[in-house]
Amino acid sequence: MERRKFVASLAAWGAAPAGARSRLEAGGTVVFQGRRTFPMALYQVPELGSRAAGLKAAAEAGFDVVHCAAKRAELDETAAHGLGGWCTVGSVAGGKGEEQRRRITALVEGLRDHEALRYWETEDEPSYQWKKAGPRVRPEAIRETYALLRRLDPSRLVYLNHAPANLVSTLRQYNPGGDLIATDVYPVIPRGIRPQYALWPDGRQGDLLNGYISQVGQYADKMRAVAGPDRAVLMVLQGFAWEMLRDAKERDPKMVLYPAREELLFMAVQSIVHGANGLKWWGLRFTPVEAGLWADLAAVTKLLRGLGEALIDRRKVDVQLEYHDTGHSLDQGVEWTARALGGETVWMAVNADPNPVEATVRGLPAGLEVVWGGRPEKAGNGWRMKLEPFGTAIWRMAR
Repeated sequence: MERRKFVASLAAWGAAPAGARSRLEAGGTVVFQGRRTFPMALYQVPELGSRAAGLKAAAEAGFDVVHCAAKRAELDETAAHGLGGWCTVGSVAGGKGEEQRRRITALVEGLRDHEALRYWETEDEPSYQWKKAGPRVRPEAIRETYALLRRLDPSRLVYLNHAPANLVSTLRQYNPGGDLIATDVYPVIPRGIRPQYALWPDGRQGDLLNGYISQVGQYADKMRAVAGPDRAVLMVLQGFAWEMLRDAKERDPKMVLYPAREELLFMAVQSIVHGANGLKWWGLRFTPVEAGLWADLAAVTKLLRGLGEALIDRRKVDVQLEYHDTGHSLDQGVEWTARALGGETVWMAVNADPNPVEATVRGLPAGLEVVWGGRPEKAGNGWRMKLEPFGTAIWRMAR
């Protein structure tokens, strides 16, 4: 997007009311009701017998936002469990623009006073059409809808999710139509899966050269290139098995593959390392609780919530890595972020390679506490660690 349009969009937020329910700070940090936060959201709550049970479990797991139908009763129920919600309004696209404007206006006017409402959403994946160049919804329609939402409710952000496809230059045309910019990438896919919607002929959803789960970080970088420095980038991650998207009678049980706990953690932490301002998960509606994925996902989000401000704060800490030969080439290697918070430093790292890596980490304070992984051993003025393929390490250290 041209610089003047980007500045104009940010200026609109500068003009937001002092009591804005949601807004952005520099770097894309999300502020809800005056509090800086790292949103972790669900498109669907876990299948636990009722929406109320799913909401309760989501809140206990550290989630703070869930998708809601544009109905006051659903927002009421969400608020009763201490959660916020976001609602989808669609857009003014199509041949009935005036009718759509009236519909959206009525919807927003009916819900904008609700305290649980965090932000609005227009269209999902507007640039994307399966096996076509697109767009499904033109950028002009998304931008016009955004302007309408901002006039009707200047105190809330607008969310816009893209498919992991299309050029950066194409997606930037939608930027004036969103504040929270996301992409949905779901790379845990079994080899040999039959063709289906959104899977390319090679059996992958993403279209980059990297076919491993470490593609998540590359898509986070792509979305930052799309969004620019001061919009929020959210990553929509996998909460389902691709085979479960088929009708039950058409499923191949051998192809039902859910992300494991280690994979869920890797994708989340790699997103954070690559600068994501929040995380979302899609697909729980297709994931029975007996599959075990919900228990794994809840464990991951509880762990991440325990890191507190480390998910938000980005003050630089100088860390050096010295790699040790393991008999393998080094491709992407260890990707990491170290964040200073008051009296401690939090170090988060992932091995983005399909081979194990060993490295000595220097520049971190003493007093290391392992939150997850890395198997560190003191080595002179540093810590020697080994990370398995797509492994994760999270350490806390007093300074």
